[in-house]
Amino acid sequence: MADGITGKLKDKLIATKEKWAREGKLPGRVRHGDGVRLPPGQHLVSNWPVLDLGIQPYIPEKDWKLAIDGQVENPVRWDWDQFMAQPQSSFVTDIHCVTSWSRYDNRWDGVSALDVIELVKPKASATHIIQHCHDGYTTNVPLDVFAQKDVILAHSWEGDWLTREHGAPMRLVIPAKYFWKSSKWLKRLEFVDADRYGFWEDRGYHNEGDPWKEQRFD
Repeated sequence: MADGITGKLKDKLIATKEKWAREGKLPGRVRHGDGVRLPPGQHLVSNWPVLDLGIQPYIPEKDWKLAIDGQVENPVRWDWDQFMAQPQSSFVTDIHCVTSWSRYDNRWDGVSALDVIELVKPKASATHIIQHCHDGYTTNVPLDVFAQKDVILAHSWEGDWLTREHGAPMRLVIPAKYFWKSSKWLKRLEFVDADRYGFWEDRGYHNEGDPWKEQRFD
């Protein structure tokens, strides 16, 4: 299958964000979280900003595949029909972007990470998950973060199918972390026995990315 991809890497944007990481700050942050629901340094938005590397793959459902493999007892490779045949879940969660915006009460529909874990049965050696995406993006999370009850492989947002710019036909959503840890256009979940930096982690972003600890940059 050849990915349908438009655009090119936003080299200037990437360089700017690397500069932010080196300096440990973001420009223009004037509001602060309320300590209750809004993490420190965040401001609330009602829209859903689009952020990517300049590439927005187009993956028709008929061509879509997801591999879940690595340190698991039961690796799987789903096509779209197999993915949609899995138990379906719906969660409502807040999301927080490292660029300082947060959005409350997002409804996601898809397959729960806990159901994925139950199916593939991670080996005792598995400690982390590497997300691989159709635009070349990668990121990493510990297995215990992926295993939180509100993590979802989402195909829908607010009752409608995801749009291309937001990761259609499926993206990962990990509400407990800054949103760069929630990959769009996901094609592989690799269970591994040691941590490994992804795209932004290699460029100065914090390896954990906890918004409540304001872990933006190393």
